Amino acid sequence: MQRLIPILLTLLALVAPWRDAAAFCGFYVARAEARLFNEASKVVLVRDGDRTVITMASDYRGEPRDFAMVVPVPTFLEREQIHVGNRAVIDHLDAFTAPRLVEYHDADPCRRRVEYELMDSMAQGVPMRSVARQRADALGVEIEASYLVGEYDIVILSAKQSDGLETWLRDSGYRIPDGASEVLGSYIRQGMRFFVARVNLGEQQRLGHQYLRPLQVAYESPKFMLPIRLGTVNADGPQELFVFALTRTGRVETTNYRTVRLPSGSELPLFVRDDFGDFYRAMFAHQVERERMSAVFLEYAWDMSWCDPCAAAPLTRDELRQLGVFWLGEPRPGDPVPLRRPGPQPVDAFVTRLHVRYDAEHFPEDLVFQATADRTNFQGRYVLRHPWTGEATCSEAGRYREGLRERQEAEAATLARLTGWELRDIRARIPELPVLPVLPAGTDPEPEQWWRRIWGALP
Repeated sequence: MQRLIPILLTLLALVAPWRDAAAFCGFYVARAEARLFNEASKVVLVRDGDRTVITMASDYRGEPRDFAMVVPVPTFLEREQIHVGNRAVIDHLDAFTAPRLVEYHDADPCRRRVEYELMDSMAQGVPMRSVARQRADALGVEIEASYLVGEYDIVILSAKQSDGLETWLRDSGYRIPDGASEVLGSYIRQGMRFFVARVNLGEQQRLGHQYLRPLQVAYESPKFMLPIRLGTVNADGPQELFVFALTRTGRVETTNYRTVRLPSGSELPLFVRDDFGDFYRAMFAHQVERERMSAVFLEYAWDMSWCDPCAAAPLTRDELRQLGVFWLGEPRPGDPVPLRRPGPQPVDAFVTRLHVRYDAEHFPEDLVFQATADRTNFQGRYVLRHPWTGEATCSEAGRYREGLRERQEAEAATLARLTGWELRDIRARIPELPVLPVLPAGTDPEPEQWWRRIWGALP
């Protein structure tokens, strides 16, 4: 049976200031994008006041004729409120906000250390006929509007009873799962309408699009929510949902479920570099288990004017407008003219990336959100530190090597704690430390000697 598609379907090195504490050179090396997870849907929410723009990118795989999307929405939608989006922009936002792995190299323990950080940075649809409307009336279903948007046939429905709506959807060729009536009924009792979409094969062929593009709707409502329960009716297991929320104010969080920050900043064994995908999936699964699959996880929250480190280039103002960031439009007459500085202009948008693994048992309610004024930056970030392996020129190198042994054990313990992996298996994958010749105590070279050897003689 085809699965109902739910809404959640959807440098240069910078030199840091001189410091006495240990520092090291580093760069971004990997990121945990949504494609690491199966059954993963991506939804972009743009919210300001009561206005919401939702862009839904489904993870549907199959024949376009079998695609159907049924999305409860809080208000009627005009044709002008429905658009077809650009999947590439959503993928760019995914890459920009993805948790990342960064890599550093310890400096020579015998020289003053400088920290560098390298910044990367829908069966063919047919128009509704009068006979169809008569059938709908008999079932208590009102077809309020029908549109052709890109390659999609869109119908806006309201209904009086869930079994009538379920019957109409089936009779009209929409494949919906058994047992959907109860969930549909809950939305009908709330007075919500239904945004129904399927692929118009003729238009898809005429337009030349090989893949299904995201659908985007805009509306005004005090409800800031995302319906997820229809996606659990016939699911054969937990679903993955990534929500990218863009606001002018700050971080977005859920109000009816706990929003939990994923562990971040942990130092991990070096072999994770080649197994970052396995690590991140295991780490996320372990955190879901620890929270008894009842939490929404924060993976990223950041002012979109900059990033550190950048897992992808920042989105352009045009890309943000495509996602529905309407306040970045051209200024209206009478608006104050902002002071423009040379170079890229600041972007007045704050992005929140939320990741939730859900099923009907643990997430019996739809997700309800609120935009906060908290603009504290946060990112899922994991660190690898390569030991120094060069020539030792001071007795400090001995103390450094002893510290390395302790560091390796701490990294192994951290990895076990984050993922639930067996500590002995982790230790078996950590190589022995390289031999590091150490000078006897009291034989440190003069400061001028190591300065000249590292930086070159000064005139």
